Amino acid sequence: MSADTDAPLRRRDGSPAEVPPGTLVDLYLDSIGEHPDATALLVRRGEGEWEPRTYREVSEIVRDHSLALRSLGLERGDRAAIISATRYEWALIDFAMVMAGVVSVPVYDSLTPDQIAYILRNAGARAAFVADADQLAKLVESAHQTPDLRHVIPFDPVGSPPDAPFELISWESFEERGRGQVHLHDEYEAYARETRPEDIATLIYTSGTTGPPKGVMLSHDNVFSNAVLGSRRLHLLRSDMVLAWLPMSHVFERTAGHFCTWHCGAPRAFAESVDTVPRDMLEVRPTFMAAVPRFYEKVYDATLAAATTAGGVKERIFWWAKAVGERVADALLAGESPGRWLALQYRVADKLVFQKLRARTGGRIRYFVSGSAPLSARIAKFFWAAGLPVLEGYGLTESSPIITVNPIDAPRLGTVGTPIDGVEVRIADDGEILCRGRNVMLGYYRNDEATREAIEPDGWLHTGDIGELDQDGYLRITDRKKELIVTSYGKNVAPQPIEETLKRSRLVDQVVLVGDGRKFILALVVPEFERLAEWGRSEGLDFSRPEELTVEPTAARHLLAEMDRELQEFSGYERPKQVILLDEPFTIEAGTLTPTQKVRRKIVVERYADRIERVYEEAGREIAADSSR
Repeated sequence: MSADTDAPLRRRDGSPAEVPPGTLVDLYLDSIGEHPDATALLVRRGEGEWEPRTYREVSEIVRDHSLALRSLGLERGDRAAIISATRYEWALIDFAMVMAGVVSVPVYDSLTPDQIAYILRNAGARAAFVADADQLAKLVESAHQTPDLRHVIPFDPVGSPPDAPFELISWESFEERGRGQVHLHDEYEAYARETRPEDIATLIYTSGTTGPPKGVMLSHDNVFSNAVLGSRRLHLLRSDMVLAWLPMSHVFERTAGHFCTWHCGAPRAFAESVDTVPRDMLEVRPTFMAAVPRFYEKVYDATLAAATTAGGVKERIFWWAKAVGERVADALLAGESPGRWLALQYRVADKLVFQKLRARTGGRIRYFVSGSAPLSARIAKFFWAAGLPVLEGYGLTESSPIITVNPIDAPRLGTVGTPIDGVEVRIADDGEILCRGRNVMLGYYRNDEATREAIEPDGWLHTGDIGELDQDGYLRITDRKKELIVTSYGKNVAPQPIEETLKRSRLVDQVVLVGDGRKFILALVVPEFERLAEWGRSEGLDFSRPEELTVEPTAARHLLAEMDRELQEFSGYERPKQVILLDEPFTIEAGTLTPTQKVRRKIVVERYADRIERVYEEAGREIAADSSR
């Protein structure tokens, strides 16, 4: 602890890295050499049936895929996209690109055709791997916007080939093409070893706050060092079993769930889909899982809903057990013993309540890791009470992503932990969190100005978040300097482009989106009162004053439907799911606008905090009610 306990801590560094520069080629090949016959990946093939693949078997498949990429004419440094949910083939082709020197461009499968086209065009992607016919249709629709795209390979069969200006290659044909490159086997590994630590490994596009997405250039050493050093903090073991289900398009799952587990030799199973995660947990019985806050919220909501629905004695037992468990969690998290009487109570509570909850996760979880958005300390404590520890961490795409993680032997709820080895964290004079280390990106692709704004000459990365370090060096996120919204699902939403689109509507005067750390996007709207009132009169509703109009649920529903039609170019998770109508405009005099007419988001959110909270609470109750049915 700092000697001066009154002075705020301004900087905290992890231990020295002590890991030489390396590449993902090194990370990949080293694990194959260390345990070739151990299980590397598992794929669900039927009811309760998971087919294992050893490191040796995976290496042979990846070799063929890598050579198939080269046979398509893709050269070192060329870009290829992957547009798919997380699955076995995603992992294979990702490693194949590593070994072929091809720069991977992961793309969320939830994006619209225009959004995907922008990324592929900006990256200059020459090939794209897509999950299925739906994703292929997006590329066909936007083919006129992607002139560099030459080859598209779907993982699943897609039926009759569409009329498109690119070559469509089935997954079977792609694999067969690779198997035919036997003459390149001898030089395959040597070719891959020519990759340098400073070479770009992946190009990941993040949502911008005011403009189009920016391509984050992560080098091989960025990701290699973060995976190796992050693994130390995560304490992954070869005896662990990992269930992967978050999007591999997101750097959180990609580094923590993909590269870290490969490096540590822990086998990884792929959930069939997001919806099957509860079933897959029971079948795989994972010991480690990465998840976003929404996962923990859903488990918590469902558990509370089940207890409330049961009623009577069962409900009283649940609330008693929860209180006992949280007192035990408080003691353990403080490094203290719970005491004999409390420990005895907990054994009863565990048998009656918590064992059942752990059984629904497979019964073997050592701990979860939470990232991508803030996790409520209240929910985290409940999981600790249930014997399901959750370690919250913090990072950005621009930092590969891991900056901090709570240590398993000394976690601190409400914080995102301390810096991992090789990473420095500093709090700037304005409260912004800065980080420096080998994990910091090379820069933004074809965007030198944005790169200069993000990275200082001495290597410090501006995170855009406001935070503070406690006296023991634990980082706490207190605000967002940048306006990017991160939902509890870990989805990034840039509000300004959406708001500007909505303001083109004849019914919308001013609008502010909220939803950081929440389940969905909510819109605060100052409507064009006369036009909305005109619609009301056509429906037989007479509003003489704005305050009458803004509390009418029919008006809110109508406006929400109109807004949804305006936002067809945006993905579903970017569109508001609820709307709050405001009867007063944002003004300089009210303090909700700056002198340059920019909305003061924080002031607006604080002013309407009660109404915002009521909307989300009501939505939570509806979700809990649905879960209990």
